[in-house]
Amino acid sequence: MMLTDFPDVRGVLTPNRDLSDLTWLRVGGPADMLFQPADADDLSTFLAALPADVPVFAMGVGSNLIVRDGGVRGVVIRLGRGFNSIEIDGDTVTAGAAALDMHVARKAAAQGLNLTFLRTIPGSIGGAVRMNAGCYGDYMADVLQDVRVILRDGTVRTVPATDLDLQYRSSTLPEGAVIVSATLAAPGEDAQVLEDRMAAQLAKRDETQPTKDRTAGSTFRNPAGFSSTGKADDRHDLKAWKVIDDAGMRGAKRGGAVMNTMHSNFLTNAGGATAADLEGLGEDVRKKVYETSGLTLEWEIMRVGEPTPTD
Repeated sequence: MMLTDFPDVRGVLTPNRDLSDLTWLRVGGPADMLFQPADADDLSTFLAALPADVPVFAMGVGSNLIVRDGGVRGVVIRLGRGFNSIEIDGDTVTAGAAALDMHVARKAAAQGLNLTFLRTIPGSIGGAVRMNAGCYGDYMADVLQDVRVILRDGTVRTVPATDLDLQYRSSTLPEGAVIVSATLAAPGEDAQVLEDRMAAQLAKRDETQPTKDRTAGSTFRNPAGFSSTGKADDRHDLKAWKVIDDAGMRGAKRGGAVMNTMHSNFLTNAGGATAADLEGLGEDVRKKVYETSGLTLEWEIMRVGEPTPTD
């Protein structure tokens, strides 16, 4: 598809845009086209006019993502300022998909609303919905009411949380759908108590996780237990870092990639790593864990795009 075939937009279209500087791991090749829409109407109009055979991938802030070295075919959509509003009405918080999780937690807490579990989760609300993000025993599924999405054909739709099949680190959305906002119902609690809780959470995170290193958050999902409802969750004692340690893979390396010695479930670009180094090391870990424990670790980091072509 030629550049001239793309719809007119009010946002920014950038051909052959290198994506490495948009990911926390700082690796990856270019997108055929990067689209940064001005607002929801701009995005809707663009998708409606875009030929149906052009692939679309919605990218958040790149906090839990490996873009492969060969780049991404089609259009990568990255939401920005037109999608980062945070509005509070009573006990309801409506946040744009590009609003950072930590900003939503802090603004809600200032109004005496408890979304503190979001404070230490890297990324934005759109990604938090897609991954049913959670920590400290709380998940997006516990507070999410509905999401506003734009479908691949440009149609705008409000989808109730009950239709998203929110499971441990997963959800079900229509193919090509882009989340533009989410509505959350937050329980009330004293604002100072919430501020103190978030401060304690941050201190604990900084003591136990390599927050100053180039990582993408947790690499693998915790091997899932099951709740009383039969849904998989991680509210149990079996943790990914423990099975990685038991397999002897803490500190394992491939090229510039290393399994962090501070927390072995953090895949790290220690300097000069390629996406192939990082993904390859992750697969080395999965293989070794399976050999030693019989457990199959599932990736929590999303991997997209194509590897570098080989001759």
